[in-house]
Amino acid sequence: MTSSSGAAERLSRMIQIPTVSAEIDERGAEPFEAFVALLEELYPRVHAELQRERITDLGLLFHWRGADSALDPVVLMAHFDVVPVDASDAWTYPPFDGRIADGFVYGRGALDDKGPLLVVLEAVEALLTDDFVPARDVYLSFGGNEETFGEAAHTIAQTFQERGIIPWLVLDEGGAVVDAPLPFVRGQAAMVGVGEKGPMTVRLSARGDGGHASAPPTLTAVARIARAVGRLTPGTFPAHAPEGVTRMLARFAPRSGGAARPLYRLLAAKPWLTARVFERLGGEPAAMVRTTVAPTMFEGGTAANVLPSQASATVNLRIALGETVARTTDRIRRRIADRRVTIEVVDGEEPSPESSSENTQFGLIARAVGQSHPAAETVPYIMMAATDSRHFHRFAPAVYRFAPLAMSAELRATIHGVDERVAIDELERGARFHRSLIESLPGGDSAA
Repeated sequence: MTSSSGAAERLSRMIQIPTVSAEIDERGAEPFEAFVALLEELYPRVHAELQRERITDLGLLFHWRGADSALDPVVLMAHFDVVPVDASDAWTYPPFDGRIADGFVYGRGALDDKGPLLVVLEAVEALLTDDFVPARDVYLSFGGNEETFGEAAHTIAQTFQERGIIPWLVLDEGGAVVDAPLPFVRGQAAMVGVGEKGPMTVRLSARGDGGHASAPPTLTAVARIARAVGRLTPGTFPAHAPEGVTRMLARFAPRSGGAARPLYRLLAAKPWLTARVFERLGGEPAAMVRTTVAPTMFEGGTAANVLPSQASATVNLRIALGETVARTTDRIRRRIADRRVTIEVVDGEEPSPESSSENTQFGLIARAVGQSHPAAETVPYIMMAATDSRHFHRFAPAVYRFAPLAMSAELRATIHGVDERVAIDELERGARFHRSLIESLPGGDSAA
């Protein structure tokens, strides 16, 4: 069941079903129902031996009873919806063909997140074939609208709370096995997200006098909004290094060479210095230590020679750990410093807490990585994107984000991009990871 070629064929069939959640109003629910039916065909033991619930139209929850159901369970998460494809992009193979070529499976969702979903099911199906019973209950939580903010996963998490079930471990998509994750760091690292930033969308709007563009006022509605956006510079929010970042640097120090080793040790011991250094580096390092601000949409005007009576801008933020939606909104208001600009929080979620990298659960993940990717060091880090697991992190103490697949920088760039693909050999390694993790779950006498 876990052969690379068989897994590749199964993933190919999954990719061929265009489960684009952002287009569900156009395509209808049929692709999602077809995907659910395909899973039943591809993984018959999972469906015969695990209890399956449909939670909302797009949520699947499988319950695998373990040897001791009194113990807190494990939740393995993934999502089966994908983002849209820009028709103007030049893919090597059509994005929904699921083409198998050159040692890869190509197509939208290969990495995000049908490949990671597949390796969970490959492992569970194989273990069921061997009549294996886990030490504690295992749940498989699959959502069909993660890319549109995950209402299915939110409801599944609520269901756990209503039933009084607090998971011992939750594992969702997130980091991956990567090469040279930071400058001067040698070898592979399995990057495990121990927390994630909070997604927030803000709309800025202003009104002004309309009229002919030949006699504009000093400050038009468009100019007022442009000025407001211009004031939201990268330095709008202060930088601070969360514990996950300093723990990451401490793990990297022994694997770095030259002057980098004492530097990483110093940064691991001095969070305030880490915040300043990462802030100056910009890009992903800066995003790890501060709230990011990204204007994404502007609106206003009906004609080239007409002054618009109103204008607006949409700004996407990722709130740093330790901050809140309320404090973020207040800082935006103070930075813009214009009472004629209306600030509307369209949506906003608090950043997650941080899970420990010194507990039994993280150690279990590290041991499973040792089975699937023996050369990789398991390292904590902070996720900058949002995952479905954030809904569990409000009440579950140990929530992690990791897809057990090796991804080069080039492959990671294909996520939500062109020529998304996964190495066929990685599907077998990913299934090996989940098999090891499930087989090693501690029972009542060994859990900490």
